[in-house]
Amino acid sequence: MVDTVRLDTAKEVIDAAEQRADEIDNPMVITVANSEGNLIAQHRMDGAWLASIDISRNKAYTAAALDMPTHDLADPTRPGESLYGLQNTNQGRMVIFGGGYPLERDGDVVGAIGVSGGAVEQDMDVAESGVDRFDDRSP
Repeated sequence: MVDTVRLDTAKEVIDAAEQRADEIDNPMVITVANSEGNLIAQHRMDGAWLASIDISRNKAYTAAALDMPTHDLADPTRPGESLYGLQNTNQGRMVIFGGGYPLERDGDVVGAIGVSGGAVEQDMDVAESGVDRFDDRSP
């Protein structure tokens, strides 16, 4: 059985990401999913866009489903490239721009974080704060 992210850990990851979103003064929606992309916890900061609820969840799903950060999909999904059209699969849940990252423990993906609410670079920055918090935790 693959280890997974526990709820208390998901809350810590979300708290770290929210703190960074506060620092850059940009309300976000932050989602933590398990290794299968299923929701563990989600938090919508006051003032965050409604659309970011689904986007953040789908970023976490994509990162978990493909075991990679979502920004790594930008180039291979361009027209003429090998993964062109990927964003139209999985009932439209695949996100091909930044803000989703797998959470790894001992080389295995045990969960993922997805962040939405700002420019892609802001989403990535906030998500990376959550990943850093996860990486700093003992297993």
